[in-house]
Amino acid sequence: MLRNLLFGGAALAVLAGAAFWFLTRPEGIGSSALAAVGPGDATRGERIFWAGGCASCHARPEAEGERLLELSGGLELETAFGTFVAPNISPDPAQGIGEWDESVFVNAMLHGVSPEGKHYYPAFPYPSYARMETQDVLDLFAYLKTLPPAAEETAPHRLSFPYTMRRGIGLWKLIYMHEEPLVELPADAPEAVLRGRYLVEGPGHCGECHTPRSFAGGLQFERWLAGAPALEGDGRVPNITPSSAGIGSWSVADITYYLESGFTPDFDSVGGEMVAVQKNMARLPEEDRAAIAAYLKAVPEVEGE
Repeated sequence: MLRNLLFGGAALAVLAGAAFWFLTRPEGIGSSALAAVGPGDATRGERIFWAGGCASCHARPEAEGERLLELSGGLELETAFGTFVAPNISPDPAQGIGEWDESVFVNAMLHGVSPEGKHYYPAFPYPSYARMETQDVLDLFAYLKTLPPAAEETAPHRLSFPYTMRRGIGLWKLIYMHEEPLVELPADAPEAVLRGRYLVEGPGHCGECHTPRSFAGGLQFERWLAGAPALEGDGRVPNITPSSAGIGSWSVADITYYLESGFTPDFDSVGGEMVAVQKNMARLPEEDRAAIAAYLKAVPEVEGE
């Protein structure tokens, strides 16, 4: 009897391990899957670059002006899970992504999978980028290839067990990665609101900072954009839903102007981590800023932070 129980327990353990290994496997696409997508366009890609705030994490820390385009990485993000270091994504073939092809870049952006077939940590906001159009990702890649190579090698992440176990991120992805839009809009929603949803939920990854997280670090989608503790250090990221606790008193024009100028309707100015974000938004076409504003006025109101 005992022997049978031990055998049964061992068999269950093997099955559980096999199920875990299957469910957590990194999944991506091959080069052939991109055959139906047009070639990347660097001009369009520059627009996505600023919408996505790529330089805010991947430029040299404290970089300004043209040096924002030298994507040598090195920025350290200190979180409750450990310290993550933004990698070099310049076209340098040794330290950057100069040797990547389109499918490798698409797998990183849309699936959070590395060239080695491992899960990336979601400190890289691929759960938001997963909502991007593949064409936009290819356009971004085309633009990145036009930027100056940077030969700096970045330091590794500094994490402790169990966060060093990347395989478990596969389960995290099953729970927290959603390719479909988060906010359901009416069928007759204006084109500007639809465009704003795409920019905010996808390349802009606004929810990564403005939405509270669970104990596992996943976004609490039921409190979308309701404000959250800052990922680094003290302080809070504000509620940007159209509620009384958020930006309900701001008009579409107010939000649009804030994203362009950094000035609020109350004659205050942008501060903290939002400074870099606002500078990125200021580089977008006026229609994109207005679309973001229209979407923020259309999301569900959530009170409190």
